[in-house]
Amino acid sequence: MDTRTGNREYFKREHPEAWAAYEAFGKALHEAGPLSPRDAALVKVAVAAASQYDYALRSHIERAVEAGCTRAELEHAVMLVATTAGFPRMMSALMILRDELP
Repeated sequence: MDTRTGNREYFKREHPEAWAAYEAFGKALHEAGPLSPRDAALVKVAVAAASQYDYALRSHIERAVEAGCTRAELEHAVMLVATTAGFPRMMSALMILRDELP
């Protein structure tokens, strides 16, 4: 188990009530608007990329693929980060995307 998923599993096991509350909050946010799960996944990839949350970006790439996003769509979402958050952040995110989806 890698560090990212291992830490998540640790948190779920050691703090089940906090994890359940976090999951319920996330579910409520997803159901509150008109975005499809696929489109919401692309937004989350872009936000994680712009914020330089590398572990979150890896998790959101994984979830976006599960939601049906293609590698080309994910790369486009990452590229759009350049004009808002900067070219270096986009390049860092692109490197992570290429690592996750060779």
